[in-house]
Amino acid sequence: MAADTVCAVLGCAEVGQVLVVTSDEVVGSFLAPLGVAVVGEDGPPATSDSPRGELEDRLNAALVHGAEVAARRWQGNGIAALSADLPALRPAELSRALRSAAAVAGGAAFVADEQGIGTTLYTAAPGADFRPMFGGASRRRHAADGVCELLLDGIPGLRRDVDTPEDLRTAVALGAGTRTMAVAGELLDVA
Repeated sequence: MAADTVCAVLGCAEVGQVLVVTSDEVVGSFLAPLGVAVVGEDGPPATSDSPRGELEDRLNAALVHGAEVAARRWQGNGIAALSADLPALRPAELSRALRSAAAVAGGAAFVADEQGIGTTLYTAAPGADFRPMFGGASRRRHAADGVCELLLDGIPGLRRDVDTPEDLRTAVALGAGTRTMAVAGELLDVA
């Protein structure tokens, strides 16, 4: 799913550079040949038995670390953080969202997931504070922090993150990328 997400992002004309933040060396070595920069997380990796709140804190800390690295490498650009589990994302959907985000006064914007609970995209304009709050009820937290929610129709792939087998079925129905499609049947048979 991450590879399909990365390929869609790389196909978006509004995206200048892509930076992947991961503590998983296998994931990094798989994604780097696609044309992205890969950096490790700042700090020890979380484990599968870490409490949910700790995982969310680590995720957001990793995103802030990535934004700091990106700001040093590519000065003067806006920053966008995107969920890696968007296998049905289309470049045109991301393009539309990024253009809308660039027009937001105040500099920060987000797109909620299909359920209206979480967040799939968070953006900050050049010079704006980068304060992502991914995980759980992140839509509510972003809105409470004054971040502008982008209420766009026609972006189903950008809203469809995959957390459950049913989410994967929906992504496949939307037209997931080739890498996800290659393993979707196997994953759904197990689920």
